[in-house]
Amino acid sequence: MNTHFSLFRLPETFELDNQILEQRYRTLAAQFHPDKFAAASGFEQKQAVMMTATLNEAHRVLRDVIERAAYLLKLNNIDADSPEHTHFEPEFLMQQMAWRETLMDAKLENNAAALTELAQTINQAQTELHRNLQVAFSENHLEKAAELVRQGRFLQKLQQEIHAV
Repeated sequence: MNTHFSLFRLPETFELDNQILEQRYRTLAAQFHPDKFAAASGFEQKQAVMMTATLNEAHRVLRDVIERAAYLLKLNNIDADSPEHTHFEPEFLMQQMAWRETLMDAKLENNAAALTELAQTINQAQTELHRNLQVAFSENHLEKAAELVRQGRFLQKLQQEIHAV
């Protein structure tokens, strides 16, 4: 089965060497760039466009820690984002509510310092979550990894909302 990992000749593991990923992506993107197929047949041009789209999607997924984790889980028949997986630890939910309240207050008060501090706090939480994902995958605790993916999505969304202010 062809996977995003096999496309870039990388092992199907959570830990990746991002430099190798970027290097192989650039090499393949240059090799299959549609401009190189301008004089080719319509079929070959279409193939180049499809390959470029596939490369771009695979690269997007593998370079993002949460997307890569979710993809690895799907390869193991676990859909971390499926609707039946909505349970979160009460501590995580309480923390989310507190951060959202801080965000709302900072927006209302137009408090840039509070937004910066919240962004740094969320960044630290994301770093810790990524370490926990690494441990979960290394110990083959896939259900724990799925829970962490869901938490990671919350943190990403919160960061996006902070930076959108």
